[in-house]
Amino acid sequence: MEIAALADAVLRGERRALARAITLAESGRTDHRAQATDLLERLTKSGRQAIRIGLSGTPGVGKSTFIESFGLMLISQGLRVAVLAVDPSSKRTGGSILGDKTRMEQLSRAPEAFIRPSPSQSHLGGVARRTREAVALCEAAGFDVVLIETVGVGQSEAVVAELSDVFLLLLAPAGGDELQGVKRGIMEAADMIIVNKADGDLKATATRTCADYAGALRLLRKRPADPEGFPKALTVSALENDGLPKVWAEIGALVEWRRAHGHWTAHRARQARHWFEEELREMVLSRLQTPDARRMGAELGARVEAGDIAPARAAQQMLAAIWPEIAQAPESLDASRDSA
Repeated sequence: MEIAALADAVLRGERRALARAITLAESGRTDHRAQATDLLERLTKSGRQAIRIGLSGTPGVGKSTFIESFGLMLISQGLRVAVLAVDPSSKRTGGSILGDKTRMEQLSRAPEAFIRPSPSQSHLGGVARRTREAVALCEAAGFDVVLIETVGVGQSEAVVAELSDVFLLLLAPAGGDELQGVKRGIMEAADMIIVNKADGDLKATATRTCADYAGALRLLRKRPADPEGFPKALTVSALENDGLPKVWAEIGALVEWRRAHGHWTAHRARQARHWFEEELREMVLSRLQTPDARRMGAELGARVEAGDIAPARAAQQMLAAIWPEIAQAPESLDASRDSA
């Protein structure tokens, strides 16, 4: 299928075309990257936007159950929902289980839903490298809400805030200890903390956990893009569908406030700048993957291991061989800082 025809099919909301477009965007082949860039430029002109909701949480908190229940509730209100679920990749084999779709059996059968699991491929931040492009493709296909599920909680997973309009952090009752050492970074990025599994014997514990985090959020400095009362903590039971309408109402209130005060447009503009810089870094790093660069890297790495050359000197030599014109840039930057 030609790129123009594929773009038209995506704009018509054809699920098979959307899946093919995301596969194209995720490909690392040079010709596929060129086609994906052409496709995204065509689709950006549509001007379609969805509410992007990022979700993270500790393993076992019930992210998949929450997403399925939340997605079905949104569909019942006449909305179309896309789910981009990122699975961790093995550092040994590079493989991923990609089992999120099977855990959302009811949602995956809904014609108004689209679920796409993708491997993280060891990309930092809890998201796959091309998740941003997958989000843009889902928006062009006419989905009203795009849910972005990260691989799990970690300090670097605040990166998902650069993909979403609203970032939800899911916790289990009495789950605060699991976030020690990482919770400040992730909490500062979160717009809402959702304490899941607030049902049965855990309901009272969930209420206490929610109150604890509500108090902790009040100690954080208020962000200029937040209305009064945000960020906030809520309890839900995804299993019993309790509290989900409240979460959606709060998301809607936050989105409307940011749109009315100009923060929505500014946030999207900052995100675009962020991903331009990330793409530039990835392209620079890709230069290190050519056969000649790999061979030189292996040779210099062996010399570093043997103690024949310092790591910094080896890196400088490799940089000089690949980019002679910018090899001295780091030193010149240091000199400019010293002179200042």
